[in-house]
Amino acid sequence: MALPLLQYAPTTQNSRVNPLRVGSDEDPKAVSLDKAIDREDQNFVIESAYRQIFFHAFKVDRDRTLECQLRDGQITVRDFIRSLCLSDTFTRSFYNLNNNYKVARHLVEKLLGRSTYGKAEEIAWSAVIMTRGIKGAVDQILKSQEYLDSFGYDTVPYHRNRVVGSRDLGETPFNITSPRYDAYYRGIFGFPQVIYTGVPKGYPARASQRRGGYPEDYLDMVRSLPALRATAAASGNAGMDYLSKVPYRSISR
Repeated sequence: MALPLLQYAPTTQNSRVNPLRVGSDEDPKAVSLDKAIDREDQNFVIESAYRQIFFHAFKVDRDRTLECQLRDGQITVRDFIRSLCLSDTFTRSFYNLNNNYKVARHLVEKLLGRSTYGKAEEIAWSAVIMTRGIKGAVDQILKSQEYLDSFGYDTVPYHRNRVVGSRDLGETPFNITSPRYDAYYRGIFGFPQVIYTGVPKGYPARASQRRGGYPEDYLDMVRSLPALRATAAASGNAGMDYLSKVPYRSISR
């Protein structure tokens, strides 16, 4: 029998009050399909949805069928987000590699755009995952009044309350606070790894010009010299009796 969602409360009263802040570059930016007037805007909405759920979607992770249905108006952004959360990529690369608490925290952050209200909310949603599976948890979050009031049917979920009052810096993005792999699997995979994704810079043409002083310029001349004392070095040194060459003073002298 499926358990009902356990009761939990915000960890602070500030979570119940709408933030009052001055606009800045860190303010959350809503991406909505109802404001997309051309194909470029639709592609931006789709890319925002992929970044919100997967952080980065490779070519193999994309679902062209869902993208076409979204462009044609057959499904809403909310349906598109649901399909990404139930996709094979999410199941294989995140759900199967983490416990229910981590998955519950990740779903709340990605779908509701906020941090969980302490451990109580993680336990509540992990109980839903345990009894109804990942599909039941995703459906219940997307049908919640909080999601509908915040994003509706055509807005991609985003990180809300990015700027916090009386704080110099805003909240840390969720992809940093909750990475895809847990600490156990990061240790197995050898993370963190530094990967350079930029374009390597080459040396200018003037760097290849000879200015003198290079040992390679004199290599041909050294090779043309006759081998000096090669025979003595090859035959004499190996069998030399070094002890007989050491001066010795007799005691009787």
